[in-house]
Amino acid sequence: MTQPCIICVAITGSLPTKENNPAVPITITEQVESTHAAFEAGATIAHCHVRDDEGKPTSDPDRFARLKEGLQKHCPGLIVQLSTGGRSGAGQARGGMLPLRPDMASLSVGSNNFPTRVYENPPDLVDWLAGEMIRYDVKPEIEAFDLSHILKAREMWDQGKLKSRPYIQFVMGVKNAMPADRHVFDYYIATVKRLFGADAQWCAAGIGPEQIVLNEWCVAAGGHTRTGMEDNVRLDRHTLAPSNAALVRRVVDLCDRYERPVATWQQARAMLGLRATPGPVAAAA
Repeated sequence: MTQPCIICVAITGSLPTKENNPAVPITITEQVESTHAAFEAGATIAHCHVRDDEGKPTSDPDRFARLKEGLQKHCPGLIVQLSTGGRSGAGQARGGMLPLRPDMASLSVGSNNFPTRVYENPPDLVDWLAGEMIRYDVKPEIEAFDLSHILKAREMWDQGKLKSRPYIQFVMGVKNAMPADRHVFDYYIATVKRLFGADAQWCAAGIGPEQIVLNEWCVAAGGHTRTGMEDNVRLDRHTLAPSNAALVRRVVDLCDRYERPVATWQQARAMLGLRATPGPVAAAA
């Protein structure tokens, strides 16, 4: 039986603005509405960032709590994945939302270059974030910007720093980091299967024009995939994406082309080893 494809929608991120695309959701209300439409289109994971009143990235746990509450209310069953990324905060502030007990959270286990800066993930912070995810029963999604990050995830799993078999996402197409290279992509898949088992679940994300490229590679190779306005605000060079839902529908069309069923939220939770229903909306400590 063909494995259903889990579609993750990265709805906002830290960088896109209304100037880039008026459809980018910035406020909590906009994000909930945009995610609801993407959920109805076929997305089962929402990768979430929040912005402050000026539209700048923040790790404010109160804003994350409001977003999580809205998503659970309007998208029942949706897997809520909160970002601990370094563009939204520094040090342990990056994990201030983990006491909210989201289903998942992103975890970058190593540093790498970004377009204009170094994306710093020092070992002590990585270990602290991983420990908080165990403490609050949050499944990490390992964001692998480099081969070493996949190997580091295996090391952390062996050391008990990751509670369960990691879910690995390859990020390709970031300037100054790993480009969208098919040979590297295939080697990443082989490495995940070698380190974590032939049935290990994996995903990939492509940045900018590489988004649709990685979407197709993932669907064709039997993995899961990520789309959304965090990574790309266009349908093509000349056309802005009208919504996150439109980007999700592109992936659904690929699934139809490759005869891959789109995973329901129930199937996605089972494949990722998550609790069958979302946890309660908890106040951040």
